[in-house]
Amino acid sequence: MDIFLIRHGESEADLLHVHEGRADFSLTEKGRKQVHFLGKFFSEKHQVDQIYASPLKRAHETATTLSEYTKVPVTLKEDLMEWNNGVLAGVGYEEAKARFPEPPGGRKPYQPIEKGESDLQFRNRVEHFFYELIDQHTEQDSVAVVAHGGTISQFLKIFYQIPPVSPYAIYTGDTGVHHIRITGTAKITFYLNRQDHLIGSEF
Repeated sequence: MDIFLIRHGESEADLLHVHEGRADFSLTEKGRKQVHFLGKFFSEKHQVDQIYASPLKRAHETATTLSEYTKVPVTLKEDLMEWNNGVLAGVGYEEAKARFPEPPGGRKPYQPIEKGESDLQFRNRVEHFFYELIDQHTEQDSVAVVAHGGTISQFLKIFYQIPPVSPYAIYTGDTGVHHIRITGTAKITFYLNRQDHLIGSEF
């Protein structure tokens, strides 16, 4: 099975310099233009059979535009939502440091942030989607998964069998695309964080 992991375009939170997470911001105009370049790239380079997306606005809108280019339906999955950052959602970075400082030594992986979830709960949620996806598709299928930077990082760490507690994270830029394949005998990486569909634009 071919899997294309795709991050949403630029969102309003990027301009406001606030913690996003579960704060449900829309795409900016720049983000919408980025997504159109993404859609054009897919219509010319790749074929997908199904699009899965987080229901948060920035990912849902990205997936909807991708659907318009590929003529493939979108299925919303709550498991693909960004880390539930609880009290941090929508709060400015400096304000968050003052109001909600991390405990000495950092928050333990099993400790949820206030009104949110823990790192392990986040990992388990994404892992649920990962195995459900494999179970529901054949090796011949090709799917697009439109989500968030944190969600995609968790998905790839599961794919690469990186432990939940590790110093590794995998970055994804605006409309960045990762292409991986899962077969009965192998896990293949074609590329990570591809953004060349934005080359030649003002982005």
